[in-house]
Amino acid sequence: MILAVDVHDDADCGHAAGLLFERWDALSPVATLGKKQPGVGDDVPGEFYKRELPCILALLDELDGLPETIVIDGVVFLDGHAQAGLGKHLYDALDGKPRIIGVAKTAYAGIGAEYKLLRGDSIKPLYITCIGLELAAAKAHIAAMHGAHRMPVLLKTVDRMCRERALAVTAGIAPDSPQS
Repeated sequence: MILAVDVHDDADCGHAAGLLFERWDALSPVATLGKKQPGVGDDVPGEFYKRELPCILALLDELDGLPETIVIDGVVFLDGHAQAGLGKHLYDALDGKPRIIGVAKTAYAGIGAEYKLLRGDSIKPLYITCIGLELAAAKAHIAAMHGAHRMPVLLKTVDRMCRERALAVTAGIAPDSPQS
């Protein structure tokens, strides 16, 4: 199973959303998840993972087991290979069990051309970083995802779902539980 996850925060609360799917070219998820995580703390420049990591871990606690691969909105390594980003911290927190692929819309300093992925009709690349699998395989997986544009459909969907859940949970109208 593959899990695409995104986190949106407001004030001292984080909202994680996830989509579970079985194949890289899936048109739709087999299940959706959402989790509100209070007490994520303040934004600290260069340490945003400290706000998002607890949210993703709380979301993963909703599952019976870990997915084979987790796709995050962000980077595994800030420089592509050594300086830990959210994905590396997640990998370490999960004892290196799932493979982690980071998909970022913006390059960080040190991210070279080898991390760029052009999808569909876009002239702007995505930046792919990973741990637990080769970069070429990670890029091939993201390239295979459904959608004719820069961002795969399921990754756009989890981003939108995360923001909508954050608004709804804040307004007191959304449950915080897995959905099929």
